[in-house]
Amino acid sequence: MANKTNKPKQGKTIPDVLPKTGYSRWQQLEPFMPFSRETWRLLVKDGAPKPTYLSKRCKIYPNAEVHRWFADPKNYQAN
Repeated sequence: MANKTNKPKQGKTIPDVLPKTGYSRWQQLEPFMPFSRETWRLLVKDGAPKPTYLSKRCKIYPNAEVHRWFADPKNYQAN
């Protein structure tokens, strides 16, 4: 079994905070998430910010909506 780490690929750095604007893929969100990708997928089904699909396999999440969801997950409603 491969030994996986959260180290960024060579030449890439992880920012200290999730940017307030723009879009992020899961790999960019993951360092800020206190749960797994599968848990996030289930939360999206239950009302967390939905992704925008760039292609069949590439989805991005709006950073502003992710910040709004983290601020109040129980009362979050998408715009």
